[in-house]
Amino acid sequence: MAKKLTKGEKKLFGVCSGLANYFDVDPTITRLLFVVAVFGFGTGVLIYLVLAVIMPDN
Repeated sequence: MAKKLTKGEKKLFGVCSGLANYFDVDPTITRLLFVVAVFGFGTGVLIYLVLAVIMPDN
């Protein structure tokens, strides 16, 4: 059965937990990657907001 990318359990919008469920990793890892993207590259907030709008709910 094919996996679907949907929002997961909501901490803020559910983006990180949805990505973690899709890629079978711990949600803490995806949250840390977004923090690194925010402070390291400056694009994390934009990517997170775009995903929050685009990703469907469960």
